[in-house]
Amino acid sequence: MKNKFLGLWRRELVRRGGMMEIDGSQIMSESVFEASGHLAGFTDPIVKCTGCGATFRADRLISESAGIEVPEASDTAEFDRAISDNGVKCSGCGGALGGTERFNMIFKVGIGPGGEPAYLRPETCQSIFVDFPRIFKTMRGRLPLGIAQVGKSFRNEISPRQSLLRLREFYQAEIEVFCNPGKLDEADLAEVAGAVLRVDQGGKTVETGCAEAVESGIIPNRFVAYHLGLLAEFYEKTGIDMGKSRFRRLGEKEKAFYAEAAFDFEVETTVGWLELVACNYRSDYDLSAHAKKSGEKFEVMDGEEKVLPHVFEMSMGIDRSLYTILEHSLREDAENERTVLSVRPYLAPVHVGVLSLVKKGGLREKTDEIHGAIRRDYDAFLDHSGAIGRRYRRLDEIGAPLAITIDHRTLEDGTVTVRRRDTMEQDRIKIDEINGLLSTELAYP
Repeated sequence: MKNKFLGLWRRELVRRGGMMEIDGSQIMSESVFEASGHLAGFTDPIVKCTGCGATFRADRLISESAGIEVPEASDTAEFDRAISDNGVKCSGCGGALGGTERFNMIFKVGIGPGGEPAYLRPETCQSIFVDFPRIFKTMRGRLPLGIAQVGKSFRNEISPRQSLLRLREFYQAEIEVFCNPGKLDEADLAEVAGAVLRVDQGGKTVETGCAEAVESGIIPNRFVAYHLGLLAEFYEKTGIDMGKSRFRRLGEKEKAFYAEAAFDFEVETTVGWLELVACNYRSDYDLSAHAKKSGEKFEVMDGEEKVLPHVFEMSMGIDRSLYTILEHSLREDAENERTVLSVRPYLAPVHVGVLSLVKKGGLREKTDEIHGAIRRDYDAFLDHSGAIGRRYRRLDEIGAPLAITIDHRTLEDGTVTVRRRDTMEQDRIKIDEINGLLSTELAYP
């Protein structure tokens, strides 16, 4: 399912946006993260119990114990004040808490026999920034230029929890779009004219189009609006309930240290609002810092103008996105006494079940033959065991949109039964029509 999600991401964002994709290093030198600011600024607030020695993330402990929110970028004195004023204690032993400290979340590693300091990347984008001049030159790039990357990132989380939602190693799909800061309002919004942006405005979600969002000042410029429109249309095609989504502009104490302006794409789930994508206008923060540290030139030509590009980022959490798709797609069909995972057909982990009505009379062999003919092109699950109704229910639970059943009539006239997951409707088609049906039913929108 993850691979299919990424296939849709490449289709709807990377290729549609005329971007290119790279695969950069997971281990990078210390100088990279000195320049990026991560060694100094990529920290979380922590507190330790003076009794049992347990360590907690300060903002979460305050939220869980006192029900108040202190932005994670706040200074340590603000956390200490909130803990003191609200009588927050250790959730384990009830002991007193020490002063708030800052904990850097980057994993340090040693390179070679000398142990030269380096780090596992906490986000995939730094290799994009470091390689930008080379990519722009060798690929004959022109601004705006989007560069995408998929891969693992690593963060030394204080308290990983909630399954896929907070991990020490996780998958990201990041896009960095390099642009001329003087042309941010030249983006053509016609392509995303149908996109609906749900934007949080002081706790109330407002629905608006991309152009209207810029005109009203909700979105700062057409360039950002265009990419938020692409993102909204992408997530609509994943099957997420967009009525439970919003773009939320972050305040000064919420946004990352490198962001000039930031929007989080969030979706409501049973565990609260989840941030799926961080959308950051990073200005020239990264390219300026890497140019200064390395002594290399990061300016490029945009027509006759020499510019140091600004960057707009869409940093997507793949694991969180998959969790949300699964939660929004899972439903109980009480009328038919079944559990159904109604994921979009093109994202389904199993495309089609291939079932024999019984194992005898040549049906098993015919079923194996049909399964063998389609399994290279589709994720097909072969099942000979159990009552046919029970097998249909198992396929419903894992999200298979189609089931093909081979019965005695198949041997007589060369037809099979096709059952659809969502409606439970059944019809007969010829064996030589199976590939055409699957191609149509499982196609991207």
